[in-house]
Amino acid sequence: MISLRSNPSTAPPPREDAWITSYQKLLPHWHSVSLSHQHSTLPISISRVNQFDAARLDIEMSAMLKEQLVKVFSLMKPGMLFQYEPELDAFLEFLIWRFSIWVDKPTPGIALMNLRYRDERAVEIRENVRTGLEGPGLTVAQKMWYCIAAVGGQYIWARLQSFSAFRRWGDSEQRPLARRVWGLMQRIEGLYKAASFGNLLLFLYTGRYRNLIERALRARLVYESPNMNRAVSFEYMNRQLVWNEFSEMLLLLLPLLNSSTVKSVLHPFSKNKSSSSTEDDSICPICRASPTTPYLALPCQHRYCYYCLRTRCAAAPSFRCSRCSEPVVAMQRHSSIVEHKTHNQ
Repeated sequence: MISLRSNPSTAPPPREDAWITSYQKLLPHWHSVSLSHQHSTLPISISRVNQFDAARLDIEMSAMLKEQLVKVFSLMKPGMLFQYEPELDAFLEFLIWRFSIWVDKPTPGIALMNLRYRDERAVEIRENVRTGLEGPGLTVAQKMWYCIAAVGGQYIWARLQSFSAFRRWGDSEQRPLARRVWGLMQRIEGLYKAASFGNLLLFLYTGRYRNLIERALRARLVYESPNMNRAVSFEYMNRQLVWNEFSEMLLLLLPLLNSSTVKSVLHPFSKNKSSSSTEDDSICPICRASPTTPYLALPCQHRYCYYCLRTRCAAAPSFRCSRCSEPVVAMQRHSSIVEHKTHNQ
């Protein structure tokens, strides 16, 4: 006789106990996976175009500041400001550095591209970057070395080049020491250009460090925020492109136009006959002075200077009178008309 009563030792465990057991088994694996994701670095690519555009915008900003500063000294002795142009450039670059990088803020061009400087050495030590955008800014030492290299280095090199060109160190008549220094400068410049070209190739391949200063300081440009709104719309860019093309077309067509012809055509719309009749007929309508050698334009018989009327007629065969806008077919000396009238009387 088989008993239908089941053995309690062989009964299946309750459903709640099965869930708890599975949870306890999977919990260590879950912690390991979460920690691995937390300490892993998500590779992120910074747009190379944005980095180049930031450098270009900084150059344009420096040029705008320089233009405004030159206008301040426009009333001074001509050529005096040109002697101190390296000092002026260094001063403007120092101002941009002082109020941007030194106070942990991006330069104007870098800010427009939603970028900032990050100390890449500290990021490699921490190794807990999740999005690729975190990380501390530049240290005080990095900021100082950036100023020394970017501002002081460019100023010293510009001054050294201008001084050597003024002293003509490269001429064969100079002393051997001057020629050696000139040759050394040329070699240093060549090595710097070659290194800059190599850095450019590395930048295009990796997207890091636009110039040698950033590579030496390990100062990398990264995005300041994950979400970026385009500061310059395509509508503005289209208007700028249309305006540039229109300006180039005007520069091409303006030399082909005759200014005197255009002026004579627009003259009837700018002045009416009544205003021209009230003008003084004793002065030349071109140079606005009393004619020393007066000549009359025929057939309207308005008086001009000989040279003014002659040059206008030679430049434009269809020259029109500046007073009445009638075509000038001939010119005649004013005194001959006067003598003919007195003889008839």
